[in-house]
Amino acid sequence: MAHIAGIEIPRNKRLFVGLTYIYGIGPTIAKEICQKAGIDEKKMVADLTVEEEKTIRDIVQHDYVVEGALRTQVAMNIKRLMEIGCYRGMRHRRGMPVRGQRTHTNARTRKGPRAGAIKKKK
Repeated sequence: MAHIAGIEIPRNKRLFVGLTYIYGIGPTIAKEICQKAGIDEKKMVADLTVEEEKTIRDIVQHDYVVEGALRTQVAMNIKRLMEIGCYRGMRHRRGMPVRGQRTHTNARTRKGPRAGAIKKKK
């Protein structure tokens, strides 16, 4: 298995698909990394040489914010919004949808399961 940015890339996948297992790298950036490294994006991860693996590791490490650093950055951005008390920060604090979605119906992912009606004991 290739080890890039602290993540084990599955050997049975194509390179650009395997790179998407890293938090912060999607299909577009994965293809971009392959182009910068000069490696065919359809090549299997198992077929990578040590030099190619090192090249990809260096590109990811120097040119992109991924994994722990990116998670920290996102968390700090949300915390900042909550501290300044802006609308988006208040929505985060209340656990409600942030990007203008309706909440009269739906929004169950953010709001959690419905609070069912409390039945009277007989």
